[in-house]
Amino acid sequence: MGSQRSAGRPSSGASLSMRTNNKLKRQALYVEQKKENDKTRHEERHRRRREEAKDPELRRQRLERNQTNTIEKKRVWDDVDDDKLGAVVDVAALKRRRLEEEEASAAREADGVTDDAENEDNDSMLGSDDEGKSDDDEDDEDDEERMEKIRAQRAQRNPSLAPSTTSTNLDLTPDSLAIEFKQLFGDAPLEFPKVLVTTSLNATIHKEAQEIAAIFPNSTYIRRTAHRYGHKYSVREIAKFAKNRGYTVLFVIGEDQKRPCQLTVVHLNGEDVAPGPTLTYTIRGYQPSKSLLGHGNPTNHYPELLLNGFKTPLGLLAAKSMYTLFPANPELSGRQVVTLHNQRDYIFFRRHRYIFREARKTEKNVTTADGSEMKGLEGIRAGLQEIGPRMTLKLRRVDKGIGKAGSEGEDALKWQWKAGMEKERTKFNL
Repeated sequence: MGSQRSAGRPSSGASLSMRTNNKLKRQALYVEQKKENDKTRHEERHRRRREEAKDPELRRQRLERNQTNTIEKKRVWDDVDDDKLGAVVDVAALKRRRLEEEEASAAREADGVTDDAENEDNDSMLGSDDEGKSDDDEDDEDDEERMEKIRAQRAQRNPSLAPSTTSTNLDLTPDSLAIEFKQLFGDAPLEFPKVLVTTSLNATIHKEAQEIAAIFPNSTYIRRTAHRYGHKYSVREIAKFAKNRGYTVLFVIGEDQKRPCQLTVVHLNGEDVAPGPTLTYTIRGYQPSKSLLGHGNPTNHYPELLLNGFKTPLGLLAAKSMYTLFPANPELSGRQVVTLHNQRDYIFFRRHRYIFREARKTEKNVTTADGSEMKGLEGIRAGLQEIGPRMTLKLRRVDKGIGKAGSEGEDALKWQWKAGMEKERTKFNL
């Protein structure tokens, strides 16, 4: 029976150069083929390395071809000329396009003035119609050449020292966003942040809330009691209490299954300005500092702040909201860095301490984006130590006033996340 079954189907070693039903023979053939393939691959790799050493342009072309086609590279934008809150547009690209249009219109106007002067000269000199037509064609060609030069200059960019991240430029904030949220994007200098941190009712995450409060300088944590004989203060009452005592921001941390699950940021503003806006985030993957292997201990220095990947008007609003929580003048002697990295609408929160040390013999020098060594940093390496805590935030809603209950008017709800927004996986809101 066994011989009949084996005769009715191809052997498992049919893909090898020599077909055989002997298991030991198949194993030996597989080892030989693997050695040959590895040898061919290594020879090809060394040959390519020798050719690229002679001609560096070949290496650049190969790296351009071998780039991974990630979802970020497939990201799509709304085809609208609108920079209002909720529009999925790249603010930097939109501003660049508007500048190009303004330069092109100014060039056309300048060409129109010169054309009028030339036509008057031609009329006075009795120029022919054919010469006028040829002049118009030449002007059109000049306009096209000028536009091509402008596009080429806009496309040129200096190589970034960190090509994997995109720093957020808050100077690109659109005028519509600055008018709508004057408290955050006003020309007046920001007040020194003073943060009040509390929790939801019946919360038990006091240690986690204290750890989150320790991230922000000049912050205070106050327990929110839910005793049956105590008064259960609402968020609006707490915001009024905090504003009268000079606080600029109110944090309310929600709890689910004894873990932080929600973060509400209420901007209290000045004395004569109504509180708002309120940004509500969900918290995922919260890890306290003690659960991180080899974590460091924080100090009282003001940390540096890194905001990466916020491109849309909504993203700039979230970035500016986080920007106001930290002092504008960090203390570099503390070597502490707080990073908020946005990727696919998830904001990854990390806190590190960095140190500069001498490079080991086995370590290479720091290189730029094009692979050349950076001048002045020979023999120096940077080390990171995570301080914690670690968490991932996702923006859910933006309210005009103090949360959903404290916002009034038709424009009370500025933006809200909906499940249908994630049907198109290449479209992101931040």
